[in-house]
Amino acid sequence: MEFITSRDGTPIACWRHGSGTPLLLVHGTSGDHSAWTPVLAGLQQHFTVWTMDRRGRGHSGDAARYALERESEDIAAVVDALGGNAHLLGHSFGGLCALEASLLTANINKLILYEPSISLTGSSWSAELETRLQTLLEQDDREQSLLLFFRDLLKTPGQELAALRAGPSWPIRLGAAHTILRELQSIDRYAFTAQRFQTLQRSVLLLVGGDSHPRRYVTAEKLQQGLPDNRIGILPGQQHSAMRTAPDLFVQHVLEFLAQ
Repeated sequence: MEFITSRDGTPIACWRHGSGTPLLLVHGTSGDHSAWTPVLAGLQQHFTVWTMDRRGRGHSGDAARYALERESEDIAAVVDALGGNAHLLGHSFGGLCALEASLLTANINKLILYEPSISLTGSSWSAELETRLQTLLEQDDREQSLLLFFRDLLKTPGQELAALRAGPSWPIRLGAAHTILRELQSIDRYAFTAQRFQTLQRSVLLLVGGDSHPRRYVTAEKLQQGLPDNRIGILPGQQHSAMRTAPDLFVQHVLEFLAQ
């Protein structure tokens, strides 16, 4: 583990695996760097794979005030510290952060966004859900906060949710539960503006699970229309967590895109 200091002075914890061209992986809401453990073996044979704890969880620091912009600056700081051009892969909220980071540094080669959280339009997110989540967090009921997020918002299938709760990442997610609401609120405020990305000089892969909610496809199509050089990749039979449910398939799609 090593620390890279972001623009506002926040230390960001990072881990390095393998050798070759740098590839930075950015996890989603409630996770940490260990979210990528199932795909590390397949990726580190071809790249120097870097993982990070986003601010507010794990070994990384945080700041008194939160903003999506600081998350993007964190990623840009890590990319710039790696030396040369790095590939960047972001999942879910980490995908949104990675997209915004692509405007902050010229050191990104190819960009992969796996179901980035661009909009909650069409989901069950509501003022009522926000109030429930806020109340649970104020009561420090992290278990129910996570269940509300995965079960009621993400609509995670029961079998997958049971496996998640029984797995090694659940205690980590409990520790990061306090970050869920601030990220959902950031998504709610965010508006993708194609004009901001018209000069983006890098290829983008938009990954979507074949069985994901239709809103994931709406987001991918919106990005496809707004980003200059991109393509959509479908992960057959998968939803929002293919790196965990189908790691070999996930690695295959990543390697094929980065080899082109």
